[in-house]
Parts: sequence; structure tokens; C-alpha cells
Amino acid sequence: MNEAENDKIRQAVRQQYGAVAQQKQACGCGTSCCSGPAPNAEGLSRGLGYSSDELSGIPEGANMGLGCGNPQAIANLKAGETVLDLGSGGGFDCFLAARQVGNTGRVIGVDMTPEMVSKARENAHKAGFPNVEFRLGEIENLPVADNTVDVIISNCVINLSPNKPRVFAEAFRVLKSGGRLAVSDVVAFAELPDAIKQDLALYTGCMAGASTIKEIEAMLHAVGFEEIRIAPKNESHVFIKDWAPDTAITDYVVSATIEAIKL
Repeated sequence: MNEAENDKIRQAVRQQYGAVAQQKQACGCGTSCCSGPAPNAEGLSRGLGYSSDELSGIPEGANMGLGCGNPQAIANLKAGETVLDLGSGGGFDCFLAARQVGNTGRVIGVDMTPEMVSKARENAHKAGFPNVEFRLGEIENLPVADNTVDVIISNCVINLSPNKPRVFAEAFRVLKSGGRLAVSDVVAFAELPDAIKQDLALYTGCMAGASTIKEIEAMLHAVGFEEIRIAPKNESHVFIKDWAPDTAITDYVVSATIEAIKL
């Protein structure tokens, strides 16, 4: 895709999730995110693998039921670490990470949607999270200094980028030596039909932009990551089928954990 097409996708994603941020109820992923009955955020998050302990004590409005997994489960966060969340939304995963890294640690959330950043900052202020900050920016051009982050997490956001090689290059740049990537995302296990690839609603719904496992492995290797592990979660078909019920989307995509290290 050329840059004009990339910008069209970014604008559609920004508009979609700006609308999500302004809702008072949960949304979830999929093509009908901002229409129809609002799902229960806690129920959605339980289905994605979050525990009762993780769901308790989170600022009201931070959990919007977005995502396709639980990056906290693979991040192995430690006290004192600096964590970066790509596409931080209302701050849900950032607040969970803040609990684990403690007062000596730091959590940075980056999101390209002004409404999401404002919502997350308000949540952090109300709930008293002094070690969490939110920055407006694109994950292809991170507003973060080189070699300053211990762990990068992300939940179903990288698939939304029209320039994923750039996202992984930026992730590698900001990680310290020994830093690690711990991501939940949607990946393709079969070639997506053109009708799906060209459907903007399916793109903003976290499906049409999915890259294959081999493509993601190649992107990660190309920028320098090592010890790459991509593990599809077949059980994710249970919720992904509801994202686009009028399509056979589960014939093509699945949620997966993506892990890699910058040595």
C-alpha cells in the first residue's frame, strides 16, 4: 500500500476507536462495535483470559472489553521495570502492569486516538496511578526514547497498523538490550480473500489487517529480534466468530501470543 492508502486506514481506525472512547459502556472488537447492545466488559475480558484478581480494582471505564487475549499472562513483569503498551486505549493493561512493576517501576501507554488518551489520563488521575503516563502518538512513530523500555505489551492493536514492519522496528529501537516483546494479537493462518482484505469495517474490527505467522516472524527477524515465539490460540475462535457473524472469518484468523527478545 502507498502512504495515501495507509493514511486512509489510520484515519478509519482513529475514527472508530475515538467513537469507542466516547461510549460509557463496553464495546469489544468486531464490525458492529458501536451499534447494537453493549456487551459486558468484565465478561468479555474473562473470555480473553483475565482473572478475577486482574479485573478487580481497575479504574471505572478503563476496561472496555477490547482485545483478543491477555498479554499480562506472558509478560512476566517484575518490580522496577519500565513497560510500554502499544495502543493503550483506556489504560486497562497499563493499570494492570502498574500493579506488577510497583512504585519503582513505570508504565507508558501510547495511543493515536486523542479521545482514548484523554480517557486514560482521566482514569489514571481519578484512581491515583502516579507511575502511569499516556502519550499521544502512532505506534509506527513512538514518542519514546531509544533503549529505555524493559517490556513492550500490546493487545490486538498491531494488526490495525498498515505498516507493521515499521511498528516492530520502533519496538526494537525503544527496547533496552535484553528487553522483551509480549503481545496478544490476531494473526492469519490462511490467505485472506480480497473481499475481506478490502473491507474497511473488518480492518478496523481487528481482522482484515492480520498478517500471517510467517510474515510476522520475518518482520521480527528483519529488525533484529531473536527467540521469537508465536503461539496461536485455537480457543479464540469462540469469540472471534462473533466479531463478524456473517462471514467465515474463523477460517482465516486466530488470536495468538507473540514473544521476542532484543539481545
